[in-house]
Amino acid sequence: MKHFLVVLLLFLLMQEKGFLLQVKAGDGFVRTGGIHFMLNNGPYYANGFNAYWLMYVASDPSQRSKVSAAFREASSHGLTVARTWAFNDGGYRALQYAPGAYNEQTFKGLDFVVAEARRYGIKLILSLANNYESFGGKKQYVDWARSRGQYLSSDDDFFRNSVVKGYYKNHIRTVLNRYNTFTGILYMNDPTIMAWELMNEPRCTSDPSGRTIQAWIMEMASYVKSIDRNHLLEAGLEGFYGQSTPQRTHLNPGLNIGTDFVANNRVPGIDFATVHSYPDIWLSSSNDQSQVSFMNQWLDAHFQDAQYMLGKPVMVAEFGKSSKDSGFSNYERDALFNDVYFKVYSSAKHGGPAAGALFWQLLTEGLDSFRDGYEIVLSQSPSTANVIAQQSYKLRLIQKIFTRMLNIKRWKRARAARGQWIDRNKGRHIGN
Repeated sequence: MKHFLVVLLLFLLMQEKGFLLQVKAGDGFVRTGGIHFMLNNGPYYANGFNAYWLMYVASDPSQRSKVSAAFREASSHGLTVARTWAFNDGGYRALQYAPGAYNEQTFKGLDFVVAEARRYGIKLILSLANNYESFGGKKQYVDWARSRGQYLSSDDDFFRNSVVKGYYKNHIRTVLNRYNTFTGILYMNDPTIMAWELMNEPRCTSDPSGRTIQAWIMEMASYVKSIDRNHLLEAGLEGFYGQSTPQRTHLNPGLNIGTDFVANNRVPGIDFATVHSYPDIWLSSSNDQSQVSFMNQWLDAHFQDAQYMLGKPVMVAEFGKSSKDSGFSNYERDALFNDVYFKVYSSAKHGGPAAGALFWQLLTEGLDSFRDGYEIVLSQSPSTANVIAQQSYKLRLIQKIFTRMLNIKRWKRARAARGQWIDRNKGRHIGN
């Protein structure tokens, strides 16, 4: 009875919201139609995870079994999207060790990641650069330009300097045109990749007006789309509000970092919005109740704005709770996961724009050096693993129901069209 009522509710929502969308069918690429993701002409919802370390580990062939194990464990818990780095600029095991110069062994590691994701039915969001110094980031790009005679006063010149932007565009072009040595498919033609991300958490504190980041996103989104029209693109934003929505800035957790959730995501070429949620970091001096209250308001606002101001889908691209927090317990972490998941599920089942959440971060056994307090090893965290699996099941159920209803609606429309054709051609001689 409960499932029947859910089916009925979703059917009525589909009638009201005009869920029937025209998209290419059967090619395996995730696309958007209004505020929803679509896959093979049906709605697409995804429970997912972050695993930034995948390429880095896979660049050592002797460690690739850990990448396979992570995908296998994720798939067994219904996880279908992974977000990871497609960059490592300078430093140890660099992908790009100098502007335009690439380490083939590391690139083969990324090839392996894409191939294994394909094998386990997991879509990838590949991030193309980092705001922070980890794995090089914008600082490495600026340092490269300085070493070649550019006078740059700030790491934020990554977003302004034409030489630096040229280096970054070359990286975009190189990754998108990469021939996968395992699958034989160019990255730009591989539906295993769900989306590209311009940068992990772009910030430009030297220009809090937001104009610098806005111009950069416009330029780079246009460039990506000039090469690759198959894949979705997102900016990598945390979700902080800016000058385009002054009525929303009070929701920001005391940070003004030069981004604007609404203006940045309105850029043509940006296909969906992202929001991150770390109340334990952003409101570290507040108690758990205050942090949960903040998170609920934060997600509600972004889901509403994605639907009514942007008209695009939204994903919670990062969230988590650190075991290093004072008084941490698995119960509190599970409660936070349940809160985030409930927000996503509630939006999805009512036909809203939220399509999934990606926790930070998934590890597998034998990767202790990557532990940061937020890690989830599914085999070692049974209660959290159960929460994750339950969300996967609920989103999968919604997807099946919407798909079934869409098929019924299409069938009825086709039958009606056929009846009209027969009526129009009654008595008419057909053929020789």
